[in-house]
Amino acid sequence: MRFLVFQHIAIEHPGIFRDFFAADGIQWDAVELDEGEEIPGLADYDALWVMGGPMDVWEETEHPWLKAEKQAIREWVKDRAKPYLGLCLGHQLLGAAMGGRVDKMPQAEVGILDINLTAAGRADPLFEGIASPLQALQWHGAAVLDAPEGAVILADSPVCANQAMRIGDLAYGLQYHTELTTETVPEWGEVPAYACALDETLGQGALQRLTTEAAAKMPVFARDSRRLYDNFMGLLRKRS
Repeated sequence: MRFLVFQHIAIEHPGIFRDFFAADGIQWDAVELDEGEEIPGLADYDALWVMGGPMDVWEETEHPWLKAEKQAIREWVKDRAKPYLGLCLGHQLLGAAMGGRVDKMPQAEVGILDINLTAAGRADPLFEGIASPLQALQWHGAAVLDAPEGAVILADSPVCANQAMRIGDLAYGLQYHTELTTETVPEWGEVPAYACALDETLGQGALQRLTTEAAAKMPVFARDSRRLYDNFMGLLRKRS
């Protein structure tokens, strides 16, 4: 199998999933859109993964490539009906590309927080074997406030009504981060936009506290990431 990955900043890559790709012999091509790399033809890929980033989906003036990215996502999901997984910004891009509304939240959601699966989420094959509530890293100030028509909401949190959604049978967006490695939090803390959101939400010096908390919970994060990956691959193989 061959995956296409859209990246928007070098440090937001598939993270722990890279190990799973390697073990399964999956070839994957990363397109660093923020560096001006072109989106290739889509026909030869089996799945599209879209990662996070510090920009917002509506910032097409500052980041003109967002327009082409949303067009590619729309083609992938609507026209090709192929497997899609978007994380954080990738979740929001799915929402925007398919006609939903993405906008700023009253307050950023940052930290290791509880996420609740909805009834639809508990029944969805992507979350099979994953307990609710689950804990995951949140680090976002925007959200899909109005889901696209036909989207199924799979998870929520006290301050974000759309933590996960499915469009059709094979397109998934997760607002939270499940790609974590031990390097994720300290690396992201060096990004000015992320550091600002962290300090504003959790107070000065929060980076060290969050790094320590994430490290302690890494075995649980890795377990849930493995389960989600296996479930996604099961859907992909079933489609094939």
